[in-house]
Amino acid sequence: MSIADRVQIIREGIREAALRVGRDPATVQLVAATKTVSPSLLVEAYEAGLRIFGENRLQEAQEKIPAIGPRQGLGWHFIGRMQRRKIKDIVGKFGLIHSVESVEQAHAIDGVAEKIGIQQGILLEVNVAGEENKGGFVSNDIEDAIAKIDRFPHVAIRGLMTLPPFSDHPENVRPYFSELRQLRDSLAERKLTHGGMIELSMGMSGDYHIAIEEGATMVRVGSAIFGQRN
Repeated sequence: MSIADRVQIIREGIREAALRVGRDPATVQLVAATKTVSPSLLVEAYEAGLRIFGENRLQEAQEKIPAIGPRQGLGWHFIGRMQRRKIKDIVGKFGLIHSVESVEQAHAIDGVAEKIGIQQGILLEVNVAGEENKGGFVSNDIEDAIAKIDRFPHVAIRGLMTLPPFSDHPENVRPYFSELRQLRDSLAERKLTHGGMIELSMGMSGDYHIAIEEGATMVRVGSAIFGQRN
């Protein structure tokens, strides 16, 4: 099956999931997760209509972005965990950073963004299950964190992101997606100086339809587009 065929299947899955809960499918953005995917396959994905590529690894992105070159409508998101020493190379290269997990990271992003004269869009990663092996804000602390981050003039909070615990059964992760949506909705009532609590980045190849039913505005899909990674 070609990448174009897979993209068509996923788009239909997005449409059906949105309509099941009375949502407009156009409110869901498909982010192609590109970890380990070659530039030639990314060109094929672009030609199949994909416009947002999400990269986990800075080193890979630094090779792929120039290899593919500028193309109409093409944008890159950073969706992986960030190391502090690499923040200076991430800010300004990606339209949106999905994985900000501390006030300190946001402050470092603000400093780099100020130097290059931009305002960097970010999502705040929430560790909804409280897993020790994952980073991110916990629900009880995020309101205070947002108040601090909103003081940084070169950072714009766009919403929240989560990675739920792994499960072979997509329905098992529904409560985590629901919790993130409820958290976003409660936080959206507060007016931000920079940005707004709009986006929900949640759901991947195995559970994106559940995430959409629970309110996802961005789904990060990799293997369902490109096949299983090596």
